[in-house]
Amino acid sequence: MAPAEEPTAATLAPPAPHFVLVPLAAQGHIIPMLDLARLLAERGARASLVTTPMNGARLRGIADQAARAKLALEVVELPFPTGIDGLPPGIENVDQVTDNNHFAPLLVDALPRLAGPLEAYLRGLAARPSCIISDWCSGWTAGVATSLGIPLLFFHGPPCFYSLCDLNAIDHGLREQIAEAGDQERFVVPGMPVRVEVTKATAPGLLNFPRLEALWVQCVEAMRTADGAVVNTFLDLEHQFVACYEAALGKPVWTLGPFCLANKDAEAVASRGNKADDVARQSAVTAWLDARDTDSVVYVNFGSVVRKHRRMLVEVGRGLEDSGKPFLWVVKEPEVAAPEVRGWLEALEARTAGRGLVVRGWVPQLAILSHRAVGGFVTHCGWNSLLESIAHGVPVVTWPHISDQFLNERLAVDVLGVGVPVGVTEPVNLCEDENMPVGREDVARAVSALMGGGAEADERRMKAKKYGEEARRAMAKGGSSYENLTRLIESFGQRGGKQG
Repeated sequence: MAPAEEPTAATLAPPAPHFVLVPLAAQGHIIPMLDLARLLAERGARASLVTTPMNGARLRGIADQAARAKLALEVVELPFPTGIDGLPPGIENVDQVTDNNHFAPLLVDALPRLAGPLEAYLRGLAARPSCIISDWCSGWTAGVATSLGIPLLFFHGPPCFYSLCDLNAIDHGLREQIAEAGDQERFVVPGMPVRVEVTKATAPGLLNFPRLEALWVQCVEAMRTADGAVVNTFLDLEHQFVACYEAALGKPVWTLGPFCLANKDAEAVASRGNKADDVARQSAVTAWLDARDTDSVVYVNFGSVVRKHRRMLVEVGRGLEDSGKPFLWVVKEPEVAAPEVRGWLEALEARTAGRGLVVRGWVPQLAILSHRAVGGFVTHCGWNSLLESIAHGVPVVTWPHISDQFLNERLAVDVLGVGVPVGVTEPVNLCEDENMPVGREDVARAVSALMGGGAEADERRMKAKKYGEEARRAMAKGGSSYENLTRLIESFGQRGGKQG
């Protein structure tokens, strides 16, 4: 018998495509990119999510789950830049910011200093990665990708509806027109397949903050030079906007969502973004929902960034109380740190005992939105939250706070028909804004409309359920997002990585 031939480079199976993901240091950006990393790993690719030590510590539970499932998913921690004058030590995430000046420009100026450590990590690999997928707000990664000859895709967190508005505003000079206009002047966004009106306060622009102009220019340049875009949406939801965005961008747009549906098993749903010490809270929330009627509870959560002033908290709480509907309201721990706020909240809980539940801190949002008892969601219109609600067939009350959230509201209310606006027309500050754009009567009205009966409410619920079914089909084998992910992996897998 002839001796067996030694395997050669030609006969060995090619290595799995390797995707390096670089999110912005904010929960609303990290979580969807972690979901994307899971999707890539489940389909046979290698996925490395790059972040800083504090953010990495939050993700260790998810990394451990991936290891138990034998997925090639890793969290890579790069040292956070030191010596940032004026930035308190320990701040590595937007949700830790307690002063607007710490966010812009200090934190956002610190993050581009990760370019050196990122390049060193990539050069130290045995082979170059197949592709870098970088947050749109992390334009500094374009220089690293170019230096090493690695293809670059940008991940844009909002929907294609918003991204198309933003790109058209740039390409047609709308940004300059709005900058010179009065606060009440209205503009039609050019190049849209539907009519979209904006004001200076609600115009597109993810980085519409003072002192961030240079960063915005860098991010737009990175977008122009990238090899394509990855978006957390699906074709049945946004087909007309996807096509127009791809045409306007002039490069591929990979719609791969809803990413949140990557969390299939109970452990993943319950622990997404979780800390280990929140298990007891999660169990209490689930037990409370289990005792409620189907579609009876309105869930209220305004995301991880903006903190409401105590006067605004009172308006929210009294509006929920006056609506007469069962509610699950999530408040941030810093919002209720003051003794007088804690006392007021305890009195509200006593008055609404049996009908309302107030939770301080983190909750398992996917587990809540997928619970049969939840029939509505009062949301800040961050795209993660909106899409998670749509993916689970839950209609929304829209209360945008900043940035893209105002156009996300327009998509939910005017285009998709799944939202009731609370009536906000101006953005707020990130840290305990004292503006009073909404009163208790607005909250009560919107919640009652969302959770009540009648033809309009029934139609909203029907549309939300339909989109939820379409979302699941998109992510299932043979669905549009599933097949797009197949093509993405194959496309970059064929290129292969060069030796480091």
